[in-house]
Amino acid sequence: MTASDAAKTGESERRSLLGRALVVGGGTFASRLLGLFRDMALAAVFPRAITDAFFVAFTIPNALRQLLGEGAVSSAVVPVLTERLTKEGPEAAKSFFAKVRGVSLVALVVVTILGMLCARPLTELFASGYHAVPGQFERTVQLTRYLFPYLLFMGTAALGMAALHANKQFFVASFAPALLNVAFLAAAFVFEPIARRAGYDIAWALVVGALLGGLLQMLAQLPALRRLGYLQRPVWNLKDPHVRTMLLRILPVTFGIGVYYIDLVLSRRFLSEFGEGAQSYFSWAMRLCDFPQGIFVMALSTASLPSLAGLAARGEHEELGKTYVYGLRLALFVAVPVSLLFVVLAEPLTVTLFQRGAFSPEDAHQTARALAVQGLGMFTVAVVRQSVPLYHALGDTKTPVIISALDLVAFVALALGLRHGMGHVAISVAVTGSSAIQMLLLVLGLGRRSRSLLTPSARARLLREILESVSRTLLASLVAAAGAYGVVTLVTHASGSLPLAFLVASVAFGVLFLVFAWGVRSSELEVLLRGAMRRLRGKREAATEKP
Repeated sequence: MTASDAAKTGESERRSLLGRALVVGGGTFASRLLGLFRDMALAAVFPRAITDAFFVAFTIPNALRQLLGEGAVSSAVVPVLTERLTKEGPEAAKSFFAKVRGVSLVALVVVTILGMLCARPLTELFASGYHAVPGQFERTVQLTRYLFPYLLFMGTAALGMAALHANKQFFVASFAPALLNVAFLAAAFVFEPIARRAGYDIAWALVVGALLGGLLQMLAQLPALRRLGYLQRPVWNLKDPHVRTMLLRILPVTFGIGVYYIDLVLSRRFLSEFGEGAQSYFSWAMRLCDFPQGIFVMALSTASLPSLAGLAARGEHEELGKTYVYGLRLALFVAVPVSLLFVVLAEPLTVTLFQRGAFSPEDAHQTARALAVQGLGMFTVAVVRQSVPLYHALGDTKTPVIISALDLVAFVALALGLRHGMGHVAISVAVTGSSAIQMLLLVLGLGRRSRSLLTPSARARLLREILESVSRTLLASLVAAAGAYGVVTLVTHASGSLPLAFLVASVAFGVLFLVFAWGVRSSELEVLLRGAMRRLRGKREAATEKP
């Protein structure tokens, strides 16, 4: 392929990247909006003791899902499947996927059974502090045991997502996660009254909701996978060289997920020692941060992986660098202002969303403290999420794992150093601080890697693009944050209503950010507006063509 052809291919990938990200973001927005309603419902309906137990129990199979589901998908399955599609065509890709499904199914079944059998020692590992509360440890053990089949459902769904993403089919995989939140809403408003009337611990309503949600996500993908021809019978074949390549890529990630698992164990274990509510405050703050991250940052990361893998497979390194920087600039254009928004409006946001029913003013205050700290680190997560897929596209799964181990060391040091003085907020500080270190190390690693892939002039040009973009975004964000802080202070004093103050201040923040982003000629704003207009025109044209 000539340099001109490579440039055209790269430009095409970048144009389609935003469109795919908007599809993923739309699905994620629907899911996260339902998730927000879910969290509001769970906070109001279930007491803190029950949500504390559930968050720990749900964390255990969810963490393993990162290894057997999303971790394997992002590090190995999508890149190798994309390579098979690019080099050998659809039939070779389908054959490979059937073998991957066979290996995955065996692993998921074995781990699910072992997890159910080992629920007690796992709970001991994650929440030994619950022994101090009568009945809390036993409740968490039982919830953990019966939540483990969720791993089987979600691991299978993650593999189906890999096939859809490799074929650049993002709609179903993006909207299916909303079904989990629908199931949790049913847990709050349907299953909880049933359990209460039947005399059962109402925590079982959450277990039923989680299992139902996982099953629905798996089933929702079947029609799309059938149309693509990816519902072939699973095949057990470890001799296939491409399956071995996938497994070799997963091995370093296995260690990396192990590091992540230790991180989770320690954070949940520390939180279990801070009294009732600590697990819930941390979890709800994390869920609020996940909302904007999932809508655009994670959507860009998900949409970019097939493009990066395809460019890397063809050896088009300059276009690979341009596509990475393009996605990074767009991610930071969203993540930087939202980071500052969460810092200045943490308290009114938490009160507006959660303070009702079983969720007290003190619950709101403590959740807001965790939210402000975790929100500050959202831009670091954006950089990490955009950078790791580039390593994976280049076939390098070792470097992110090594950096994850260093991230763990930083987390432990911060948590141990701060937990006696800051309580549960120390864990949020540790998460944010270690994420910043992970970001810096990943970027430095890519800088070294780029020396062998790009010319000095290309590297300088890409670096200049990033610095100019971040400078404009940061300036607009700081102005908007200052304005929002002033507005929320004035409205709160005038009305005494934090929800009203949050509504007015958030509108002021958005208006100020967009006006100043336009004033400093942010190219990311122009790209996003142009992409949105294209999609609206496309929908109007499609509507007029219908008879």
